[in-house]
Amino acid sequence: MSKPKVLFLCTGNSARSQMAEAFLRRYAGDQFEVHSAGLEPSVINPFTIQAMNEIGYDLEGQRAKSVSEYLGKISARYVIFVCDRAEKACPRIWPNVLQTFCWPFEDPAACTGTAEEKLQKFREVRDKIDSTIQEWLATEQVQAAS
Repeated sequence: MSKPKVLFLCTGNSARSQMAEAFLRRYAGDQFEVHSAGLEPSVINPFTIQAMNEIGYDLEGQRAKSVSEYLGKISARYVIFVCDRAEKACPRIWPNVLQTFCWPFEDPAACTGTAEEKLQKFREVRDKIDSTIQEWLATEQVQAAS
């Protein structure tokens, strides 16, 4: 039996969705097949890599991907938008999707200031994504037990 697929969507697939993918893969990769993509994929932001490395996550092998790599090609059980822009711009209908969620995290790449101030913003967003993923997993486990 295949694992349910989760697709995290963002604008550039350079920060928030990459973080969410990494967290869910570590916490529940045995339960879910985890993917992330963006509307306008670019490259993974160096601050994303640094913020995740600080807490033991190596994003080696991950790359920014377009939503077109998944739309109509995989049957995702959950589609989770991690930014408002992606949620508003993406198709409203996803074949076979059980649920969609919108978790609009602040865009850390939009932060201005020194390199340290920017990195701090990435850390803040990283920590919010981490706690949201953990809360969602706790809820999913409760629902699965019901």
